[in-house]
Amino acid sequence: MIVLFTDFGTRDPYVGQVKAQLAEHAPTQQVVDLLHEAPDFNPHAGAHLLAAFASGFPPGCTFLAVVDRGVGTPRGAAVVLAGGRWFVGPDNGLLSVIAARQTGTRLWRITWKPEAISSTFHGRDLFAPIAAAIARGEFPADKLIPIDKLDVEFDVGDLARVIYIDHYGNAWSGVRNVPQNAHVSVAGERFRHGESFGLVGKGEGFWFINSVGLLELAVNRGSAAKKYGLAVGDPVDVRRLN
Repeated sequence: MIVLFTDFGTRDPYVGQVKAQLAEHAPTQQVVDLLHEAPDFNPHAGAHLLAAFASGFPPGCTFLAVVDRGVGTPRGAAVVLAGGRWFVGPDNGLLSVIAARQTGTRLWRITWKPEAISSTFHGRDLFAPIAAAIARGEFPADKLIPIDKLDVEFDVGDLARVIYIDHYGNAWSGVRNVPQNAHVSVAGERFRHGESFGLVGKGEGFWFINSVGLLELAVNRGSAAKKYGLAVGDPVDVRRLN
């Protein structure tokens, strides 16, 4: 299985071009579109989202992860084996949180460059062929070298900011393991805890722990982003009470 995680969006041709490469190089592999609306140009937010999603996929699968504002520059390219799952993408911090949160992680630098490579589309030309080879079970050792650490490593702890806003207007944070009695405030608004949407009043804001274990801010049958003016990057204040 190859799992796609990008900021490419779905109305442009980029996802289709990547899938064409995967179909050529790994035609028997199932391709899953996990997310193509990761926050644009924001590998820090993407790193925390990717780490939260990873455990929902079986060991042995290969993630092709691309949020790559430095494409075409000397930034590195990496392969990570973490928690029995493979991750292929830019070495810009995007793979660093999942790498650090797992034990027995192994790292490689991608040294291979295809003969034809676009300076602006490494997702298609560089990362897709590597991910396809790994997914086929043909580890491309001749195209990689082992490394001890990634070039860019984000803090492995929680990210107390909004890291994603879904199409409902729910605001996901990078915060985990929050007790129900915690005080949660964002953009000057205090949110109360609720277990689920139907357990709070219509139009009422609340916070809950979502299906991938992250603190999420929502409005029942409404948009938290619109009601409270929330955006990716907004600080999330979580005060855990004794």
